[in-house]
Amino acid sequence: MTPSPTASPPSAPTSTATTSTVPQATRTFVSFAWRHPSTWIEGTSRLWRRSLRFRTVLITLALTAFAILIACVWMALAIQNDLFQSRRNEVLDDSLRAAVAAQTKLDSAEVQGDRVRLQNLMRGVGDDIARQSSSDEIAVFRVDSAPSSIAPQDFTAGGFDEQIVSEGLRERVQAQPSSQWWQSVSLEDASGRTVPGIVVGQQLLVPEVGAYELYLAYDLSAASQTLGFVQSTLWIVGITLILLVGGISWFVLRSVATPISEAAETSERLAAGELQVRLPVRGEDELATLGRSFNAMADSIQAQILELADLSLVQQRFVSDVSHELRTPLTTIRLAADILNDRRESFDPAASRAAELLHAQVQRFETMLGDLLEISRYDAGSVQLEWEPTSLAHLAEDIIAEMEQLAEQHGSDVRLVAPGGYSPVDMDARRVRRIVRNLLGNAIEHGEGRPIVVSVDSNSTAVAIGVRDFGLGMKPTDAERVFDRFWRADPSRKRSIGGTGLGLSIALGDARLHGGTLAVWSEVGRGSNFVLTLPRQPGGTIEAPPLRTEPDAEIDALGLTQAIDVLGNETTPGDDHTDATSPDPASDRARFGGVS
Repeated sequence: MTPSPTASPPSAPTSTATTSTVPQATRTFVSFAWRHPSTWIEGTSRLWRRSLRFRTVLITLALTAFAILIACVWMALAIQNDLFQSRRNEVLDDSLRAAVAAQTKLDSAEVQGDRVRLQNLMRGVGDDIARQSSSDEIAVFRVDSAPSSIAPQDFTAGGFDEQIVSEGLRERVQAQPSSQWWQSVSLEDASGRTVPGIVVGQQLLVPEVGAYELYLAYDLSAASQTLGFVQSTLWIVGITLILLVGGISWFVLRSVATPISEAAETSERLAAGELQVRLPVRGEDELATLGRSFNAMADSIQAQILELADLSLVQQRFVSDVSHELRTPLTTIRLAADILNDRRESFDPAASRAAELLHAQVQRFETMLGDLLEISRYDAGSVQLEWEPTSLAHLAEDIIAEMEQLAEQHGSDVRLVAPGGYSPVDMDARRVRRIVRNLLGNAIEHGEGRPIVVSVDSNSTAVAIGVRDFGLGMKPTDAERVFDRFWRADPSRKRSIGGTGLGLSIALGDARLHGGTLAVWSEVGRGSNFVLTLPRQPGGTIEAPPLRTEPDAEIDALGLTQAIDVLGNETTPGDDHTDATSPDPASDRARFGGVS
């Protein structure tokens, strides 16, 4: 690129410099598995999300690199402009000095129209210019193109290439004889390489002939080499500073992040139950204060957990002991109640009703004691399963047959859909039977006399059974608490199946002991669906449940019912949990739900 020539008076030379810079790209490679480049981005993203140290160092390096890049570019531009302007001023002064000396010699010469004298004079002027200036490349061209018999011929010296002088520069030199003009050009050195340079043009007045153009070409390769050395030094220093800042940041962050990592690891171990772990405390700074505060908190948590554990143990022992101690008097009371109930027909109506209520409540009391003992075993972690191969489909058939009379009393038709689940699976048949009986009893209780669908299915990893009723259903908030102990969604509803309010809680515990799940779906007006899922092998994993918790359209079609319209602010029925009061004394036996 050749910039436009710039004029400067001989007394105060001025010029315009044009520079350009090419930004350098800096790339950072993060290597995790050299044979799998696709994992690099994923690994970097994982480090960015999970490592505070990596994220902070990366941000620090990015900001530092940006700041150093701006500083280096600005310094390089400033140094380049200063070097160019200094060298340009030197060239203009040198050219002006040579031109003044040449013009002085021309003005003092007497040629008297002699062509030979003029030729010798011009050769002498060229030699003087070569001696006075630091340039070897000189060119002299006559301005007036009219023929002249005595005008010296144009000449060049030092391998001056006439093509480096642009038409614009020649026009300005010819038009303004008192000005000095320069232009940035490309020159060739002795080896043929292209180097930057400046060509300076001005006029010389030859006596009896007229004006001549004088051009001097100057090599700027020395200044370019100096600039290259300065720029390379700046980049090396900048990269070194970036690496130093990154190393310092890593070291400082390591001293700060290591205690944080230790605190996180200690917190995880503390949450996992290792109550004796503590943070090491070093020094007296803020991190040491944090460590001491954390250790004090851990001491307090450990003391409270141990105290609660002791209280829980005492409570478990109390429930277990009371349940055991009550069995003996309860047996006596039950015998007496059975005798009175058998002879109630011979009593007067009031006594007969009292004997009937006594018999029912004693049975409920005995069931409650059994459930309390079972709950205490769960809390103590002393429950042992008795594994035996059992067909879940055949087990469901047996329970449906057992509860057929109860379903008929409530006007419900129990239907079994079993595409799978016939092959034997290791399970505790007594406990699974109790779960299914509890779920089916609740479905009959809350099914509003509508059909009940029992579904059994299996796959390669699990077997499942679902009990679907089409009753009033429950609200989402009630469904979340349906497995809580002694909880009922609507204590005012009458119950016809005696229970303790612990049935679903015990059922959930039995499912978890098998490594399975017990889930519920319920919607107001559409009924409820309970799904029990068990692994095929003890301790196995359930990859995909054979039955969905949300009922399928095919199962709903088997019910052949429409959704129940819930009017007003009626509360939906809950599970089988108990309540201490009953609005109807005649239904004491029906207040409590859940068959356990």
